Amino acid sequence: MRWNELKREPCSVARTVSVIGDRWTLLILRDCFLRVRRFEEFQARLGVTRHVLADRLRKLVRAGVLHKVVYQTRPRRFEYRLTDKGLDLHPVLLAVVHWGDVHMSGRRGRPMLHEHLACGHMFDPVMTCSACSQPVDVRAVRLHPGPGAVRRR
Repeated sequence: MRWNELKREPCSVARTVSVIGDRWTLLILRDCFLRVRRFEEFQARLGVTRHVLADRLRKLVRAGVLHKVVYQTRPRRFEYRLTDKGLDLHPVLLAVVHWGDVHMSGRRGRPMLHEHLACGHMFDPVMTCSACSQPVDVRAVRLHPGPGAVRRR
């Protein structure tokens, strides 16, 4: 598998990694969910070079994860906003955050807590079955080929 050909793979993980699979992109997405929107804000928070940041933002816009909104006309400047496709990455980021909280936090504990606005409680992300609402972990899942699977001989 070549890195630049991942989007053509018949695997949803590989195709997703082709969009979000580098450290800067994940950190940009983290900041998007923290309501960072402007190029200079991303650069100040991340300490990434302008070239790398511009490249990753352009890639996310091309992939339909972000869209650009003009906030100033002279000179022309843009904000980067999550699209519906981008917002659908929230559970992915929450899963990464939860893994980091559990396995990488150290003695001081979690750097950030998540509050569910509907009930006011702090929460941990939990994957549940869309049919029965029961929690799902790896031991409770069996895989079957789907309609997009490549048939092997």
